[in-house]
Amino acid sequence: MDQQAIFLTLRLASITTLILLVIAVPLGYWLAYGEARWKSMVEAAVALPLVLPPTVLGFYLLVLLGPRTAPGRMLAGVFGHPLAFSFAGLVVGSVVFSLPFAVQPITSGFRSVDPEIREAAELLSPDRGRILARVLLPLIRPFLLTAAVLTFTHTVGEFGVVLMIGGGIPGVTRTLSISIYDQVQDFAYVQANHTALLLVSLSFLALLIIYGRRERAGV
Repeated sequence: MDQQAIFLTLRLASITTLILLVIAVPLGYWLAYGEARWKSMVEAAVALPLVLPPTVLGFYLLVLLGPRTAPGRMLAGVFGHPLAFSFAGLVVGSVVFSLPFAVQPITSGFRSVDPEIREAAELLSPDRGRILARVLLPLIRPFLLTAAVLTFTHTVGEFGVVLMIGGGIPGVTRTLSISIYDQVQDFAYVQANHTALLLVSLSFLALLIIYGRRERAGV
């Protein structure tokens, strides 16, 4: 089995999950409680990766991160190299592609909180950051776990976006899903089967964690 691909995939999934949890908590809070008229447009943009073909998203990210665009040149200046076909580029692509898997469960969690609890907390303290940290986040802990597990496993299984942005460079951008593709291309079906079984096991374990948590919570 491709050990480099395993460690690179786990590293990518871990970094992506941490970044998206930081992004998803304030964004989910705003989507749940905000009153802006254009909120539906933001929700649609967040959910877009769910319906957009990964190759389409990967193509536009590849163009955006390339040296011919202003954002691509700016990011290349920050990182010291173009982001396309690099691990940093994979992180950017994974964050965009897995965004709804983090934001939607957390938004649902905030919306599930009893309005009376939130109103009582607001009466006791005007500090929204304190209310978020001490009242709301503990109440939506199961939704945070769901967001983290879904984001991690979805990133582990990425293929189209990773292939478009990273190209499958061994030790740099070659993840487990790319490794399976390469093994099948080389007719190495035994190795491909081992890698595929690992991904199946990870996916099943993720779902077991989510549904087991729900069963214990009586949901």
